[in-house]
Amino acid sequence: MPFTTYFQDYTFIDYLSNAIDILLVWYVVYKLLMVIRGTKAVQLLKGIFVIVIIRTIAGFAGLDTLSWIVQQALTWGFLAVIIIFQPEVRRALEQLGRGRIFSRSAIQEDEEQRKIIDALVKSVRYMEKRRIGALISIEKETGMNDYIETGIPMNSVITSELLINIFIPNTPLHDGAVIIQKDHIAAAACYLPLSENPFISKELGTRHRAALGISEVTDSLTIVVSEETGAISVTRNGDLYRDLTEEEFQDILEHQLLTGIDKNESSNRWTWKGRRNNG
Repeated sequence: MPFTTYFQDYTFIDYLSNAIDILLVWYVVYKLLMVIRGTKAVQLLKGIFVIVIIRTIAGFAGLDTLSWIVQQALTWGFLAVIIIFQPEVRRALEQLGRGRIFSRSAIQEDEEQRKIIDALVKSVRYMEKRRIGALISIEKETGMNDYIETGIPMNSVITSELLINIFIPNTPLHDGAVIIQKDHIAAAACYLPLSENPFISKELGTRHRAALGISEVTDSLTIVVSEETGAISVTRNGDLYRDLTEEEFQDILEHQLLTGIDKNESSNRWTWKGRRNNG
């Protein structure tokens, strides 16, 4: 049958219905990928693709034994996935129940981000005055799971009290970085890569070098409170912004984390500080 005759009985409504059907399927797949992004389920998905490819090759090559084994793995692996990744499945169902998978406005996102900003500003202000060293990295588009796995898992709500307690000297979690993933503290006492930039000032310590190092390999926003001086610094995209005031620090957070803010208006102090420290 010629290819053109296959669609000769299709009406405009049929074409429209099929297009909507395809778009909805892609949207659901996209949202599901967003849910598992940054979790161990991503590695599982890659493993499934590899198994499917092996199954296809084995079928074409006539490798009946290998094809049967792979088919059994696919058939029974579904139950294993549900058991192993129960926390991820539960979180996805909770988000679906709250309507967060398919509808989440910029206003809702900004409200959550403002709570995070308030907690960060309050905790940093406290640590700055008491010269408590801190290192906090906020994940953005580039996943930071490799670094999260080096620390102590927390999966905790972000509060200023918790952040302060983590960095109190001589406590088990104070040495290392806190990594914030979406709207929660993913882990504490994480190891970040140190920058090998030879032009870094000799007066900067390990925290600043780690903050610069992670900013060189990811697009994260990293906050440093100096243990020696209490000074606030921020790194992003390989740049270091030092000796920020509380107002400038809050301005940077709003500029980087909020979606509904006027970027040009909010970035005046941020841009000036960046030129001064990187010039």
